[in-house]
Amino acid sequence: MKKYIFYTGKTLLGMRMARHYIPNSAHKEEMLREIGFSSIEDLFADVPKGMVKEFNLPEGKSEFEVFLELNEVLSKNKTVLEMPSFLGAGTYFHYVPAHVKYLIERSEFLTAYTPYQPEISQGILQALFEYQSLIAELVGLPVVNASMYDWGTAMAEAALMTVRLFRGKRKKFVVPKYTHPERMAVLRTYGAGPGIEIETVGWNEKGQLNLEELKEKVEGAAGVYIEMPNFFGILEEEIRAIGEITHDAGAFFVVGVDPTVLGIVEAPGELGADIVVGEAAYFGNPMNFGGPRAGIFAVRNDPKLIRQMPGRIIGMTKDAEGKRAFVMTLQTREQHIRRAKATSNICSNEALVAVAAAIHIASLGPRGIRELGEVILKNTAYLKKRLSEVGEIPFEAVNFKDVLVRFEKPYPEIHEALLERNIHGGYYVKPHFPELGEAALFAATETTRKEWVDALIEALKEVS
Repeated sequence: MKKYIFYTGKTLLGMRMARHYIPNSAHKEEMLREIGFSSIEDLFADVPKGMVKEFNLPEGKSEFEVFLELNEVLSKNKTVLEMPSFLGAGTYFHYVPAHVKYLIERSEFLTAYTPYQPEISQGILQALFEYQSLIAELVGLPVVNASMYDWGTAMAEAALMTVRLFRGKRKKFVVPKYTHPERMAVLRTYGAGPGIEIETVGWNEKGQLNLEELKEKVEGAAGVYIEMPNFFGILEEEIRAIGEITHDAGAFFVVGVDPTVLGIVEAPGELGADIVVGEAAYFGNPMNFGGPRAGIFAVRNDPKLIRQMPGRIIGMTKDAEGKRAFVMTLQTREQHIRRAKATSNICSNEALVAVAAAIHIASLGPRGIRELGEVILKNTAYLKKRLSEVGEIPFEAVNFKDVLVRFEKPYPEIHEALLERNIHGGYYVKPHFPELGEAALFAATETTRKEWVDALIEALKEVS
């Protein structure tokens, strides 16, 4: 039996099984000579000493041994029924109907990658067209792409887009100080190269955008961004006024939205938004440890906005025989045009996540989406009421999903005590906003049970 450098497995009938998993590994010395090196050490000579370490990997195991070991590790996990979770802050436990997973596991969806030959990818193109149509109806803007990586990258791409629309004459992008910290980190990363100036605006006594401060800082801005609901879980009451202030300054108004709220509030497009971004994965997708996601990106029906959109747009037309056909109407990304002309370097979009979201939205329909929002709002209100018994609610406004509560005792100690009682607490916000003190965000969705909230409050009374 031929021997290779890399082996896996143990012995079978006394014979070592050879597995050649890495291509051309037997030609290592020849490849090194070809590129002018005598050894692997010479190849990595520029790497500082101490940075390259031996992995000291254990001996290989049989497939059944690995199966047993992994199941032992997995048995340590606890389901939501065993440990109710109130950890929100951008990732939420929503119920996903069984048929959504069944449908996206069909091979034409599950194995469909970027449709480089759209004429032979009619199924996935139609599904993405339906996704665009559903999101357009939800957000109140007619042109939607399919899609971005997640909410954070969609927001950052919107910032880049507003600057491009001013041809670099305006480089300031105004955001609330209390924008989701992870999205802020993405924005700073995306904006570092083009030199985008990020200006922040604080909050008022209700935990909403301070309009007077916005009026001072909006001058010369390319865009203004807000979120609905904001990071504190609060629904902004003055979105239309914020849009008017933005437009009076000649800037573009960008709204980030959790689409599960759109059954009970006005669509951002109807409130004056020029660009809407958000997270489509709240429909049809489990939490997945925070990913993958699918970022929403929608704009007004304005050619100058449409031409600057990142990603791709799927359109419907007719073929040479007059039959309905779906095509890539716009794909201004670096893989398809000259890199200098590309609006974005986004390559693989989140097509499967978007299709799952479309299936879920279509299944709910207008009535179902409204009822979903109503149930979440009701559960959030109950959670907020009960939390006020054990901590301080710093902002009195309408909350959706997340509720900010402040404690006297250090929250990490409270959190550990909750875990010991099989309850997963909220998201600690002091590292991001130290001025709020020992505060945490607790979240509720349509899946939150009354008995879970009651158990949480009883536990908090014991430990806080």
